[in-house]
Amino acid sequence: MPSQLGENAAIVTLWFVSASDPQSIIRSEPRADRGYGRKLLAQLNPTWPITPIGQFALNRSVPASANEFYIAGFPGITIIQTVLEDVTSLSKLNPRLLRSVPATDVYIFAVNEETTLGGFAHIYNGEIKRSFIAYEERVFEDNGIPGGFETPYWAGKKGTRKTALSLPFNPIELVHEAQRAWLGFDATTSPDINVVAYATDGRPEPRIAAPRIINSEEVTRSAVEKLGLRESAFYDDYEEYEAPDRVVSKRITSNAKKAASSAQKFGKSLWRASREFGSNMAERLRHTDR
Repeated sequence: MPSQLGENAAIVTLWFVSASDPQSIIRSEPRADRGYGRKLLAQLNPTWPITPIGQFALNRSVPASANEFYIAGFPGITIIQTVLEDVTSLSKLNPRLLRSVPATDVYIFAVNEETTLGGFAHIYNGEIKRSFIAYEERVFEDNGIPGGFETPYWAGKKGTRKTALSLPFNPIELVHEAQRAWLGFDATTSPDINVVAYATDGRPEPRIAAPRIINSEEVTRSAVEKLGLRESAFYDDYEEYEAPDRVVSKRITSNAKKAASSAQKFGKSLWRASREFGSNMAERLRHTDR
């Protein structure tokens, strides 16, 4: 399967941190602001056509592709993820990008899963404190004093070695370890990190169909049909078909009224018939006496 990225390209995530406890801010799951990312990109390159293309959790989505930026700005933290074509020296990335957000600490993490290229860097108050990037079998940059979290990897006690000539670990394994050590959590499994995605290649903003608004009459009609209560195209929502138990009680009441009316009519007819019978009998008896 051919690599979708260039040989020395990688997905690069930059964390600009001024907050004393970035972990607590991320755990509160703040929402990213679309306007913040747009302004940031306009400062990086005013000629870019900037198009918002989505909003989602960074740790639960596919990473950024070429000409895409995933951005989030929270109190004391800014996150930028994009694809850079040459990351063989993290300490020499575009200064405009590295200084795009004022921050005490800038943490850089670069990964290309397909080529095992992995690297990380820490810049403190504008000074490079640590920068490392390598393939399993080739180191491009190894500047600064290794952190304590690196020791078991270099000693071969942690990580996986591919061949006897390769590093005693996969560089990407060390990238994840650096994230945990510097940020205080694993950014790939942390609570949702909400970001806004932008494209800078002129693509149109994706269209999302507006939800269809259903009125109460349609909801009622649908419910009636599903219950099998509809007998005619003409009905009263609040009388005949409001609820099954109400329908039954109304039908019983209607039948009772009909029965009572029939009984009343029958009684009247019986009373009239008895009067006529009595009158006829009296007339016959009178003639019999004669």
